[in-house]
Amino acid sequence: MPIVIQKDIPAYKIMQSENVFVMPYVRAVAQDIRPIEIAIVNLMPTKIVTETQLIRLLSNSPLQINLTLITTSSYTSKNTSSEHLEKFYKSFDEIKDKPFDGLIITGAPVETLEFEDVEYWSELKKIMEFSKTKVTSTIHICWGAQAGLKYHYNIDKHEFDKKLFGVFENHSEVNFDPLLKGLDDKFYVPNSRHTYVNETDIRNCNKLRVLASSKDTGPSIIKSVDNKNFFMFGHSEYDKETLKAEYFRDLEKGLAIEKPQNYFCDDKFTINNNWSSTANIIFSNWLNYYVYQVTPFSI
Repeated sequence: MPIVIQKDIPAYKIMQSENVFVMPYVRAVAQDIRPIEIAIVNLMPTKIVTETQLIRLLSNSPLQINLTLITTSSYTSKNTSSEHLEKFYKSFDEIKDKPFDGLIITGAPVETLEFEDVEYWSELKKIMEFSKTKVTSTIHICWGAQAGLKYHYNIDKHEFDKKLFGVFENHSEVNFDPLLKGLDDKFYVPNSRHTYVNETDIRNCNKLRVLASSKDTGPSIIKSVDNKNFFMFGHSEYDKETLKAEYFRDLEKGLAIEKPQNYFCDDKFTINNNWSSTANIIFSNWLNYYVYQVTPFSI
C-alpha cells in the first residue's frame, strides 16, 4: 500500500524515481480504506531533506499512510522557504483537535541550549502533552529524544567534550521486542550530536526500558513501559551522504570537526552505508507492532 502525500511535494518525485508507491490525495480519497494517520513534527533546519528521509522509511510498509507535516509557529525556519512551509505544513493549532495513530518528533540543532532557551520549547511541550491522549505511539529522534525524556520523565541532558560523530555498532539488550524483530545481533546507527543523557538516569527510571545500546554511545533505543514513547538517540533515517555533507559543511565554516568515525572507507571519502536496512526494519516494525496493531479502528 502507498504513502499518501501531495503530488507537488519534492519527496513525491524522489519516491517515484526509487520505485516507491506513493499516492496523491485526490486518488486516496476515492478509496474506502482506513489509512494510518502519521504526523511528523519537523524541527530540522533542512526540512525538505528530513521529510524525504522519513517519508522513504514510512513508505516501506504494507499499510496506507496519510502524512501530516507539522512546523512550529513560535519559530520561523531560516533554511526552508515560507512557500514550502505554507503549502505542505500545518501548525499545531491547526491539528490540535485531531488524533493520530503515530507521531515522529525529529532532532534539532539546538542541543547546546537549555531547553527553556529554545524558542519553541513551550510549543513543543504542548505537542508532547497532546501526544499523551491524542497519539497511539510516538518516536522521538536525537534532540527530540532528549526533549521527550526531559518533558515526560524530567531527565536532563549533558554536553560532550566534543561532538559524537560517526556510525556506531549497537546491540539489542532484550529478547523478542517487536521493535527490533529482524535485526542482526549487531547493527549500526549514525550519530551527530553534542549532548547525551546520563545512562544511570535512564536505567534508574522504572518507567523506561533500554532496548538497545552501544559501547561508544550508551543507550541508543529506549521505550516507555507502556509502549507509547520511543526515544532514539541516533539518526537511522539519515541518507548515505548526510554525514559527509555535515562534515564538509563544518569544515567550510572553520569549525573544529573530526572525520565521522566508521563512516569513510578510504581517503577518497568512499562511504560504507551499513545502517539503511536497520532503519527500514525499525520503522516498519514500529508502524506494524506499535501503531497499526494497537490503534483503534476509529480514532
